[in-house]
Amino acid sequence: MSLPFITFADANPKLNWLDLVNTLDSGHLLPKAQVHDVFMNQAQNNILSRHAWIEGLGIAVKTATIFPKNKKHGHINGLLTLYSHINGIPEALIDFKLVTKWKTAGDSLLGAAKLARPNSNKILINGAGNVAKSLIEAYGALFPNAVFTICNRTEERAKKLVKIMSETCNVHIGASLENEVPKADIIASSTMTETPLFDGSWFRPGQHIDLIGAYKSNMREVDDKTLLRSRIFVDSRDTTIEHIGEIKTPIANGVIKKSDIIADFYDDRTIYSRKSDQEITLFKNGGGAHLDLMTGKYILDTFS
Repeated sequence: MSLPFITFADANPKLNWLDLVNTLDSGHLLPKAQVHDVFMNQAQNNILSRHAWIEGLGIAVKTATIFPKNKKHGHINGLLTLYSHINGIPEALIDFKLVTKWKTAGDSLLGAAKLARPNSNKILINGAGNVAKSLIEAYGALFPNAVFTICNRTEERAKKLVKIMSETCNVHIGASLENEVPKADIIASSTMTETPLFDGSWFRPGQHIDLIGAYKSNMREVDDKTLLRSRIFVDSRDTTIEHIGEIKTPIANGVIKKSDIIADFYDDRTIYSRKSDQEITLFKNGGGAHLDLMTGKYILDTFS
C-alpha cells in the first residue's frame, strides 16, 4: 500500500485559516471524539502518541518524538497517520509540524471567532516562537485590519519575529505586558511559563484573552484574578479541566468551580458566545487529539 505523505512545504501554501475554522466548527457537530494519550520516555528522550476517533470522520494517531540533543533536525519530530472511518485503512501520513501549526492556531482562531468583538483590531501576542508566528497569520486572516504588538521575554527574538512578519502585516515590538495589555482588544499568550505572567488588574472590559502556552498541570499564564474577572471557555472539557494547570489548579484551590467553565466547542452555539461588549472572555486552548484529526482531514481534503 502506498500512502500519500503530505509535507509542510507542499501543503502549507494551499491551506486557508478561515476554511480551517469552518472545518473545526463543523467537526464539533459530529459525535463527540474519543481521545487517548500514550507517553513513554528513556532518560531525557520522550515519545508522545495522541489518539482520536470520531464516528463519521475517521481515526488519527499523532506521534511526536522529543529528543532534546537532536539539534541537527530539531528536537521535536513526528507524523500524523489518518485512518478511514469506514474500514480502518490508512489514508495518509502528514508532517507533524504542519498539523500542529494549523491545529494550534486554528483552535485559538475558532475561539476568537466566537468570543472576540468583531471590530477587534489591536492584538497583543505574548511570545515570539513558531506559535506566535502562526497566531499572527491566523488572526490576520480573521481581522485583516489588525495591528499586532509583540511582547517577549527576550527582545532579540521579538525583533526577529517582527522583521519576518512586517512584510505581510502591521507589527511592532511592545513595552512591558503591564503597559501593553490595557491597549489591546485581544491578548494571546503562548509561553511555557509555570508562574503567571499576567495580573488580572491589567485587563479592561471588552477584551478577549487567548491562552495557548500552558499545557501541563504545573503551568499557568494568568493569575486567579484574571479568571475571576472573565467568562471562561475551553475547547474541550475532557482535555483541559483535569489536565492543564490554568484550569486544574484554581479548581483544586477552590478559586473557581467546574461549573464556571461556561462551554466547550461541543456545547450549543448560543452558549458559546460573547453576551456583551463589556465582558472579558477567556479561552483556554487545550489542543486535544480530536483537533489533530479534524485538522488532518482538512489538510488531506485540501491537498488531494
